[in-house]
Amino acid sequence: MVQNKKTNTRNVAYAVVLVAIGVALAPYTSFPVGIAKINPTQHFVNVVGAVILGPLWATVIAAIIGLIRNAMGVGTLLAFPGGMIGAFLAGIAYRRFRNLYLGGVGEVIGTGFIAPVVSALFVAPVFMGRAIPLLALVPSFLGSTIIGAIIGVLAVRLLNRADIVQLEA
Repeated sequence: MVQNKKTNTRNVAYAVVLVAIGVALAPYTSFPVGIAKINPTQHFVNVVGAVILGPLWATVIAAIIGLIRNAMGVGTLLAFPGGMIGAFLAGIAYRRFRNLYLGGVGEVIGTGFIAPVVSALFVAPVFMGRAIPLLALVPSFLGSTIIGAIIGVLAVRLLNRADIVQLEA
């Protein structure tokens, strides 16, 4: 029981730090590309959170960052599918295969290919009141997630090398 409480406290602490990183860097790493504001930092945080904490934690972290980014004016409603789907798939891929690189690939597939579809077909027309062409979203989402996923994989490798986190084999 004590070990479980210690683990949960550690997970909350990691989540808070990752949210803080995602929010603190957002004003400096968010920029408009076409009709979306991309933020590679979100995808870096997604990979780190997915590998260290798992898919549900990573998804919640992405949702909180998206909420705060929108409140700060450095995000759009597209941040929710753009961050959350990639975070979830990164966590699922890492948990299933125990491979850091496949976790990064899960982030890219979730954000680069699935999130633009959800954004164009659901989020933009329902919540933003406008139609956004799918092909206008794919390049910006894909570019953002590739950059962020690479940085996330490198960050996890550095954290592992410094014995801050242990990768499960």
